[in-house]
Amino acid sequence: MTPQHNGVSSAPALRVPDAPITLSTASVYPEKVPSAFEIAALLGYDGIEVMVSTDASSQDLNVLRRLSDYHQVPIKSIHAPCLLLTQRVWGREPWGKLVRSKEVAEELGAEVVVVHPPFRWQRDYAKEFVDGIARMQDETDVLFAVENMFPLKARGAEAGMYLPDWNPVDQDYPHVTLDLSHTAVSGSDALDMAGTLGDRLRHIHLADGVGITNKDEHLVPGRGNQPCGAMLENLAEGGFRGHVVLEINTRRASSRVERMEDLAEALAFARLHLAAADRTWEVTSAGEVSRRGGR
Repeated sequence: MTPQHNGVSSAPALRVPDAPITLSTASVYPEKVPSAFEIAALLGYDGIEVMVSTDASSQDLNVLRRLSDYHQVPIKSIHAPCLLLTQRVWGREPWGKLVRSKEVAEELGAEVVVVHPPFRWQRDYAKEFVDGIARMQDETDVLFAVENMFPLKARGAEAGMYLPDWNPVDQDYPHVTLDLSHTAVSGSDALDMAGTLGDRLRHIHLADGVGITNKDEHLVPGRGNQPCGAMLENLAEGGFRGHVVLEINTRRASSRVERMEDLAEALAFARLHLAAADRTWEVTSAGEVSRRGGR
């Protein structure tokens, strides 16, 4: 109910945090990186996260700069080439990949580098990973945000793929990326993870999932069982100033139109739930109605 005083109603104010809603280039696959910039501009996304992949345009600093300038869409973050399919992108040495990701981010004005924890077989890299990330963070204003992953399961038992762990919550990383498709696969409580991370949570990969074993679905938000809406509303209440990145799977889209419809729906979902209404009111001793903190 809208509060009233002396017969005059006052509408609640909308409070929207300074969190850009950006599009991952992975969200347009199998289309290429140039398509991601074009679609982001057409739909009104606030920026792009470049997933560095086997697509040559994702690796080329000059191409990325031209695409950003032409479409007037800023590159807000760089996802380092940490996937199995990108083991040879920007060299095979894992620290070299992170250094290159940081340099590209600095050149393009991106604020975040997303990185996965090491694979279990990268033992030397894993042994120094937590301390190494902290050292690299001390050398740049670009944020290294380590992403939550998930264990694989075989015959009911978990098989760890990552060191020191797939879950970044208990590790001493300065900054973390929380992926809600990954929380679906791991069976994690996304809201609890976000609350525990507190100010270390600086980056969101917004997607959904229903928790199918070993399947990283990356559904459009609202089509799975993850608390995507509640997560965004909590972030809005807390004045979140990180990035919200739509990283969804549109591979099965039958056409460019269907892909754009999915990406438009995802953007609308994010904008709707990031708009938090301040509905807490009080009457002062002078008889004036005023707002105070809270929803």
